[in-house]
Amino acid sequence: MFKIQFPFLIIIALLTNTTFAQNNKVVDFPIVESNKAATIFIDSKTDDLILWAIKELVTDVEDITGKHLEIVPVAKMTKPGIYIGQASSSLFQSKAIQKELSNEWEKLYIKKEEQNLIIAGSDVRGTVFAIFELAEQLGVSPWKWWADVNPIQKKELVFQLPANGIIEKPSVQYRGIFLNDEDWALQPWAAKTFEPETGDIGPKTYEKIFQLLLRLKANTIWPAMHPSTKGFFTIKGNKEIAQKYHMVIGSSHAEPMLRNNVDEWKKSFGEFNYFTNSDQVNKYWETRIEEVSSSKNETIMTLGMRGVHDSKMEGAKNLEESITMVDKIIGIQRNMLSKAFKKPLNEIPQAFVPYKEVLELYDNGLKVPDDVTLVWPDDNYGYIRRLSNEKEQKRIGGGGVYYHLSYWGRPHDYLWLSTTQPGLIWSEMSKAYQNGAKKMWIVNVGDIKPAEYNIEFFMDLAWNINSIPSVGINENLKKWISREFTPTLATDLSPVISEYYRLAFIRKPEYMGWSQTEPSTKVNLSDFSKEEMEQRIKDYNNLVEKVDSFSSSIPKERKDAWFQLVEYPIKAAANMNFKFLYWNLEAYTKDSAQKDKYQEQSAQAYEKIKELTTFYNTKMSNGKWNLMMSMKPRNLPVFDPVEKNTLEKEVPVNSSQPKVIQANKFVNAKNVENYKWQPIDGLGFSNNAMTIFPLNQHAFKNEKPSLVYEFEVLDVGNYEVEVHFLPTHSNNFDDQVFVKVNENEPKSFLINTKDRDKAWKENVLRNSAIVKVPFIASDSKKQNVVISVNQTGIILDYIAVKKVK
Repeated sequence: MFKIQFPFLIIIALLTNTTFAQNNKVVDFPIVESNKAATIFIDSKTDDLILWAIKELVTDVEDITGKHLEIVPVAKMTKPGIYIGQASSSLFQSKAIQKELSNEWEKLYIKKEEQNLIIAGSDVRGTVFAIFELAEQLGVSPWKWWADVNPIQKKELVFQLPANGIIEKPSVQYRGIFLNDEDWALQPWAAKTFEPETGDIGPKTYEKIFQLLLRLKANTIWPAMHPSTKGFFTIKGNKEIAQKYHMVIGSSHAEPMLRNNVDEWKKSFGEFNYFTNSDQVNKYWETRIEEVSSSKNETIMTLGMRGVHDSKMEGAKNLEESITMVDKIIGIQRNMLSKAFKKPLNEIPQAFVPYKEVLELYDNGLKVPDDVTLVWPDDNYGYIRRLSNEKEQKRIGGGGVYYHLSYWGRPHDYLWLSTTQPGLIWSEMSKAYQNGAKKMWIVNVGDIKPAEYNIEFFMDLAWNINSIPSVGINENLKKWISREFTPTLATDLSPVISEYYRLAFIRKPEYMGWSQTEPSTKVNLSDFSKEEMEQRIKDYNNLVEKVDSFSSSIPKERKDAWFQLVEYPIKAAANMNFKFLYWNLEAYTKDSAQKDKYQEQSAQAYEKIKELTTFYNTKMSNGKWNLMMSMKPRNLPVFDPVEKNTLEKEVPVNSSQPKVIQANKFVNAKNVENYKWQPIDGLGFSNNAMTIFPLNQHAFKNEKPSLVYEFEVLDVGNYEVEVHFLPTHSNNFDDQVFVKVNENEPKSFLINTKDRDKAWKENVLRNSAIVKVPFIASDSKKQNVVISVNQTGIILDYIAVKKVK
């Protein structure tokens, strides 16, 4: 987690997301210097989890310096050293600490007081987060184990911090991950490589996951639940390990009442149909609730009902019957919870996730109790489908988000590489937060790997929504590179990784076959022009060359981390593009020798992906991650080698490339009321997409905010302006844009789409909602286009102007 930096006076680059007060005075606290190491003092009654985190810190420091920090139980503060504990500890009698931490949720406190370093938290997790905040600022990556970011040896370790301390509490209360679609990586790796004694994702694997989450300052898990995996509660030790690490257990939209229906609903139970089999369903839910209430696990109960897996509820004949029945079910479930936990319902965390068809029920009148958290899902492709309106923002239960960094489903999966642009994560999650989503953020991470940076980026925002400004996304990437590899590499590598995300924003590697799934279709020719394909090949070749040129500068301790965090994703994405782009170029030539060359280049790219994946699984980290990387999840056609291309495609005669104007290259901006146009760093084709701040939902009734662009044409004639917006959503499908070219009348367009219709599929695969306005250029002087919007939430990416017949 990163924020403003202070230079180290000694040896370490301090990386932090901490909000520092106006006083920028910096103080030092030596952890290890010369032959002297600080002593850690604790309360003799220290909680087991806090003690575990302290021992992790000791190991972290020893791995870096070779020096061991002694842990000494004491009754009060006497000798100089590091004092760690909860605010309630007898160690801390300071009124300042009590005032800061009393009755707070997961708040942390780090401050130098005289010759002591105070590490405190308002509760157990807050204290653990404070410990790992210190570890990270000392240069320890949260991905130390999960991405083999091994320590680089140093003789001395000095912690710099602001004189007025580091005092934080989370922006979002429940912050966690959903392990999903684990069939092709996480599950086989756990079952066959890491935890063969369980043969599944069991307590040994979950322990490592929970340790990672605590280092990321997360606290919630939605366990893996696909048919390949046994239900979380059915494997001995799983719920116990969650309790050990103080993890809050929730469940997905398809698993109400913490039940993994795919594994746990047996055929002998009859149909999973509440209309015809309610007694059996009730018994099924009650059994799990009784188990959880007696085990003392922290939980968030998902309410409602869908099908056994990711499907609509069985038995309802129409929308009205569905609404009536789900309303009844929620009431019955809440009675079960109240009875089992013996608490008022508003003290039992509950969530309702209006995913897919369930959102239609909610929008058509389903009433959700006020103390239940509304967790709004995205459309599976990174665009949040709905946000809390002003009335919903006042709900006691608050709001949340269920977001995707990985997805299995139509129009096409993206389970292989993690390529969601950080700017999109920032935009959507910041917008959600500003519209009341402060209770619960869950992100679908697939198999965790290879989504390391995106997961941390998401969790950084969840912990501190102000940790990354809209113009600081690239700076965040630089600081991540500095921590994971070396500061000397940050300036040169950050544009490479940024371009990797940008190229994938235009078209993800998994979509390069122009095929779809559910049902799966064969690969097709690309929509890219010949010139676009050739440029894309150049762009990816440039990334590969840069990665190769940097490899020699990576410290030996970080070589495995380099391969899994940088080299594999960039080179694998590049070769997936080469495979299809060369195959497409075959169609543009009639020269048989050239066709053969393109086919050979395509085949070589496929073999390169195989080679990279084999290295990832068997050579990298001495085989630690064997079976974690599949180069063909779900065995979809896009992952196969391509056959010789027998199709032919004509190159358009006298075609000219469109003139592209990036969204931030406007000549004039019209702001309305207190709303202003601003760019978002690292978002869109342009890497500087424009939207209106602040991000709260607001409609402009009279004057409309607008941007003005100017361009020249070479000659007179017929032209077309294409305006590319991101395919975001609005609650009422009423995002409207107005495009005015020269002195022509403005044209208006509604740009929202309904989930799963044809236009939506096209838009999410290309990350673009396009409107087109024809015009006639009567002379070759400057032309202008004015783009206006009716409300906040609309994001302009770029404009393309092309001549038409």
